[in-house]
This record gives sequence, structure tokens and C-alpha cells, in this order.
Amino acid sequence: MAAHRFPRFGALHASTREDAARRAVAAPPAEMRAVVFDDAGAPDVLREATVPVPAPVLSELLVRVVAAGINPIDAKTRGGRGVSSAIDRFPSTLGFDFSGVVVTAPYESHPLAPGTEVFGMVPFPRSGGTYAEYAVVPSLSVARKPASLSHVEAAGVPLAALTAWGLVVETAHAHEGQRMLIHAGSGGVGHFAVQLAAYFGAHVTATGSAGNLPWLRELGASVVIDYATTRFEDVVGEVDVVIDLVGNVHDDTGTRSLEVLRPGGLYILVPTGGWPDYAEEAAAAGVRATSYKVVPDGSVLATLARLLDSGAIRVFVDRVFDLSEAAAAHRELEKGHTRGKIVLAVGES
Repeated sequence: MAAHRFPRFGALHASTREDAARRAVAAPPAEMRAVVFDDAGAPDVLREATVPVPAPVLSELLVRVVAAGINPIDAKTRGGRGVSSAIDRFPSTLGFDFSGVVVTAPYESHPLAPGTEVFGMVPFPRSGGTYAEYAVVPSLSVARKPASLSHVEAAGVPLAALTAWGLVVETAHAHEGQRMLIHAGSGGVGHFAVQLAAYFGAHVTATGSAGNLPWLRELGASVVIDYATTRFEDVVGEVDVVIDLVGNVHDDTGTRSLEVLRPGGLYILVPTGGWPDYAEEAAAAGVRATSYKVVPDGSVLATLARLLDSGAIRVFVDRVFDLSEAAAAHRELEKGHTRGKIVLAVGES
């Protein structure tokens, strides 16, 4: 099978519709609607507030947020884990993912001019998050929104798809014939990881709940396993790579994964804090191991946008909540059975 190559730089020509939108962009207001929290706690600590619109500096863009993706790291941070230790002041606004419209660009001839529809990640908690009507974002952390997606769909992509790309393509080096086991394949990161691994030729085995098994096959998994009724190590043959989106938090999934890796195989752990001794245990089992943290790379986002527009991969949005319903969205996320992504509708497209 021929290698797949995608240009990672360069922008698509702006459409006539974008040109019209640029001329119509209004100056931002002084204040905006946002969801904030004053201290760590349960979902009910999230509250709606009026806060100042942030001001971009240097190479940052000011973006009007149309939709914001919700990720497990948001809920962990709200609860006092995740990246909560880096929050330097309260009230704080959560959120990494967004899809929206550029309001202010760094300079007049910048390729992402005002009116351009973009999606990407903000550097929360170094800056304010995306549960707000406006956000500032480094220009290298965004790309043009996939033309085929709505803002709600696009907001479900950045963190999850960038993580999946980093796991499958940049760390596991997915290729034809590679045997890959992906735990929690129907979640936000998982459903992208399954698709990317299959796209690049890997033989994918995915674990999930019974109701999601047919869907995982549609995404490209060759073998699907109901984690509630079948211990995967009893039915999975030797694999080259395990992408573990569960860890040892549930039923020692991480430790059991080491049993199915070939000698010298690769174990990749994504959840933070659930298995501090994973590297030592992997070494004792004769396999390699690494953790992974997402890199908000706009050039990779542009590649993912082309894959999405071509239909090679797709995003699934399970539920959409209004910005004012952020607490309810977090409660839904923490039930642990989300298929794909949960998204907040923030503003008009």
C-alpha cells in the first residue's frame, strides 16, 4: 500500500463567502458571557458570568467562539485534578477546544484575517478557556475550519483528534499490517484513534461497551470486544501497540495490557495520574512504554481538516448543550458513556 502524504502547511484560498464575512466583522464588545468557577468542586461550581473580553498580544488571534468542545481534562480540572494546579487565579474559565470566527488578526496581511472560520485549541490555563463568547489563541494553534463541518462538529475535533494523531501517527507510527489494540475506542480520542489507525493500514482491535461495538466496526476496527463481558487478554492475540485510554483506573486495564504486547512492543498511556508505576512494570514485562500529552499544532489540524472534508475520518457529536448548561454537560460527561464528543453551543455562526 502506498504511503499517504499530506501537505502540512499552506492555507486554502479564501472563499467569496469568507471575503464577505471579513468585511462584516464587528469590533468586539468590552464584556462577554462566560462560564466560570470559583474553586474546585462538583459540576455545580460552574456558573454563568459577565467578564471582560480578552485582548490578544503579538501573534495571538481574538476569536469569536461559536462552539466549544468538552473534554475529560475539563472535568478533571474543575474537580481539582487535571491542570488545576496551574490555574493562578479565580474565577477561571475552562475549555481548550473551539470553533469560531477570527475577529482580530496580528497584522493586516495575516492569512487568518478577520472573518475567517477557524478551529483549534487555546493554551488554557495559561489563558482563559473557551467556555466563553471570545477567546485569544496562538495563531499557530489553529487552522481553517473544515468546510464540510458545522461549528458544533468542528468544536469536537481539536484536542481529541490531535491527541489521536499524536498517538497513532507520531508515536505508534501506524502502518499496514501493524496490530494495534485501542481501549475505549468509542470515546472522544478513541473514535479518532480507531479511524486513523485503520486509515494508515493497521489491524485494529478496539474495546468498548456492547452498544458501541457495531459502530466501532463502522469506524474501521477489525475486532471489537465488550469490556464488560470479555477479558480482552483472553481473546486478543499478540499485538504490536496498545493505546490505553483507560489505564489502571478501571479493572487494571493497563497492567493486563502488558500481557498481550509482543516482546519489545509499545504501550502508550494517556490518562494522567492513574498508574504511576506503568514505566517500571512495562520494563519488567519486556516492552516499551510512554505517556502522551497533546500538542496543539495548527499544521496537523490542517491535515485533519482535509481528512475530515474528504470523508476519510469523521467526528461524532453525542450531545450538544447551551453554554449556560455547562454544569449539565459535565454531569453527562462524567457518566462515562459518551460516544464521541459533547459540545457547548456558545454563539451564532
